Amino acid sequence: MNMTGILSKLIHSKWLVAGIALIILIVLALVPAFGNLAFKIMLITILMYLIMTVAWAMFSGPTGYISLAPAAFLGIGMYTAAVFGKDLPFSVLIIVAALFTFLAALIVGAVTLRLKGIYFTIFTFGLVFLIQQLLTWVEIKFTHTRGRFVVVVDNDMIYYHMLAILVITLLTAVFINRSKWGRALRSIGQDEDAASHTGVNVTMVKVLTFGLTSMFIGAAGAAIATRLTYIDPGSAFNINYSFFPVIMAIFGGMRNLYGPILGAVIFAYLEETLITQFPYYYMLIFGTVMVVVIMFLPDGLIGLWQKWRRGGRQKKHANT
Repeated sequence: MNMTGILSKLIHSKWLVAGIALIILIVLALVPAFGNLAFKIMLITILMYLIMTVAWAMFSGPTGYISLAPAAFLGIGMYTAAVFGKDLPFSVLIIVAALFTFLAALIVGAVTLRLKGIYFTIFTFGLVFLIQQLLTWVEIKFTHTRGRFVVVVDNDMIYYHMLAILVITLLTAVFINRSKWGRALRSIGQDEDAASHTGVNVTMVKVLTFGLTSMFIGAAGAAIATRLTYIDPGSAFNINYSFFPVIMAIFGGMRNLYGPILGAVIFAYLEETLITQFPYYYMLIFGTVMVVVIMFLPDGLIGLWQKWRRGGRQKKHANT
């Protein structure tokens, strides 16, 4: 067996993957004890993008419904932290933000998930601006302010809560992928009418999954808001938060869970590095990288790896 075959077998070994995941989790849990403040803050941002990307891919990957609503749900979580942060313990605050986001996503899903293709994408894109403008109007008209201060929380506490949200998100993704619910989602993506004819309650599956996955994004929004001190509709509902998870998932590849994780880690690190070192050219460089990824890596890094592996197998068979 050549090296490609050995690597393929190792990657598909459940025990090996579980062992590596446990080691990574232990290392991440030890970061606050040994990492400096800058590294810790960078990891908090990476964890946020990991949660958003995995949550987005959990719904949009198998169904093919491209949602541009992550910024709306992250913003709902942020504003929940701003409004209730003084009155609720941090852990409870995150749960409340998750529940608010879940309810909001259920309403949005019930209204929009009867739409298909580009119509759903456009509606979710417009939803971000709708909420942003509505909040701006409410604040100026009734509270006579623009934005809110957020109760500041210790970085270690933010980090551990963000890590916990990520672990729950990943476990949920694995569970859904291996369950009948996951098979129903994939059947919807392959042929929605056929899925309906085989007994799948298409609307219910789509709406509940949309709500569940959005809940994790709202929880991450509540956690990250406490590091920002002050938010307003423009910063909380920044449309970049809708595009980045999509690009990260595409960059890594959406055919399995490894792809969105890999894409989120690389792109989040790239974003943090570019903002720090090239603040004036950050968006230009980042945009160029995104265009290159879409043009030359349609199946992502995981797809590139699988293509290389198939090429190795074909070469081996040709030699024999």
